Amino acid sequence: MLPWALAVLFFIVLSGLVAAMVVGLTMEPATELALAEVPGVAAMEAPPAPPPETTETPSPDPDLPANSPVALLDDPSEAVPTKATPTEPAPAEVPAPQESTAPEAPRAAGGVVSEEPKPQSTASTEKPAPEVAAAPPPAPRIPIPPAAAVRGRGLLSAPYPTLIEPSSFEPLPRIGPAGREPWQAYARPVDEPDDRPRVAVILSGLGLSSAATEAAVQGLPGEVTLAFQPFADNIQQWVRLARAAGHEVLLNLPMEPVKFPENDPRPGALFVTLSSNENEERLRWALSRVTGYVGVVNHMGSRLTTSRDVMKPILAEIKARGLLYVEARSSARSVATVMASEMRVPRAINNRFLDAREVSRVTIDAHLTELERIAKDAGVSIAIGQAFPVTIERLREWTKTLDSKGLALVPVSALVNVQADR
Repeated sequence: MLPWALAVLFFIVLSGLVAAMVVGLTMEPATELALAEVPGVAAMEAPPAPPPETTETPSPDPDLPANSPVALLDDPSEAVPTKATPTEPAPAEVPAPQESTAPEAPRAAGGVVSEEPKPQSTASTEKPAPEVAAAPPPAPRIPIPPAAAVRGRGLLSAPYPTLIEPSSFEPLPRIGPAGREPWQAYARPVDEPDDRPRVAVILSGLGLSSAATEAAVQGLPGEVTLAFQPFADNIQQWVRLARAAGHEVLLNLPMEPVKFPENDPRPGALFVTLSSNENEERLRWALSRVTGYVGVVNHMGSRLTTSRDVMKPILAEIKARGLLYVEARSSARSVATVMASEMRVPRAINNRFLDAREVSRVTIDAHLTELERIAKDAGVSIAIGQAFPVTIERLREWTKTLDSKGLALVPVSALVNVQADR
C-alpha cells in the first residue's frame, strides 16, 4: 500500500505543476493585449518613423540689386559674416533683443550724463513666422515679428559681400568694385516719380529701448527712416528687423555738443579736442558696429559741426565709404552742409526737430504742420524725432493723413542733394 500512496501523491504534485505552467502560458498574451489597449502605450513602444527626405533649396545670389524687394526677413544667401573673418559662419538664430547697455568704447574725459530720457522698456513676445506648404526653407536667423512679415515689402538682407571690408573692429562699408555705393545699394526704392511735395522723417536714437525700437519698427510705415545709436546692444539684429519691415536705416554719429559734459553724447563720440587720428578711429568704430545702413546723421554736435578743420576728415571718410550724411542742424553755425556740398558728399538737411525741447502731442503736431508747410513751399522737407512713445504715436497717425493732403512720404535717401545749402 505504501508504494501506491507515494505514487498517487507524486501524480497529484506533478499535475499541479503542469496546470500552473499551462495557466502561466495562457495568461501572457492576455496581459500584452491589455497593455496594448492602454492609450499611449502602443505609441511609446512603436519604433520612430524615419524622417522624410527633403531637397535642399539652392541659395540665391547674395549680391542682388538693392531695389529687389523681398517679403521674408532673411535671405538664405546671407552667409556674409558680421565679423572681420570672412569665412566664419553666422549663427543660426539670434536671441530676442534685450534692453541695451552701452558697450565699452573709446570716450573723452568727463562724466557720463544721459541727456535724453529713454522710454521705459517692456518685454516683448514674438510669434514664429507661419509655415508654408512647400518644401521647408532654411530657418531664419532671427524671429520675424508678425507685422514685419505681412506689412509692406521688406528690403534685402544686408550686408552685400562686395560692399564690406575687414577692419580691426568689425567689417566696414566700402564702395563696390563697379562703383556701387552702399547708400544707394541699401536705400529703400521709391516706386515711381511723384510730382507731389515730398517729406521725409527720421526717427533717431533707436536701439536703446527694446519697447520703443519695436514700436517704431512695427508701427511706422516703411518710408520712415530709422536711425540707430552705434553703442546700442543687438544693433545688427534690430537693423535686420527694420529692413525686413521696409525701413531704410541710418547710423547716429555722436558728436561733441556746446554744453559738454552737461550734455554727453555717450561713448565713442567725436570731439574737437581730439586729434584727427583719434576722431577717425572713433568714426571707424561707429561705422563698423552694424551693416546695411545708408549713411550717418549727427547726434548732438553743436560744437563739432562748426569746426571746418575737424569736419573735413570726417566727411572725407564718409564719402570714401560711399555713405550719405544727414546734417541735423543742431547748430545754426554748422558748416557741415556747405562742406559736404564742396566735397561732393551725398547730403540731406534737417528742417525741424519734432521733440527737441518739449515732448508733447501739441508740440509734435505743431512741428509736423510746419513740416507740411515747408514741403509745400520748397518742394521737400525733412524732420527728425526721438524714440519717445508719444512721438511714435503722433507720427503713426500723421502719416495716415498725407495722401489726403497731397504730400508724399519718402525715405531720406530720396532727398539727397535736392535742398539748398544753409
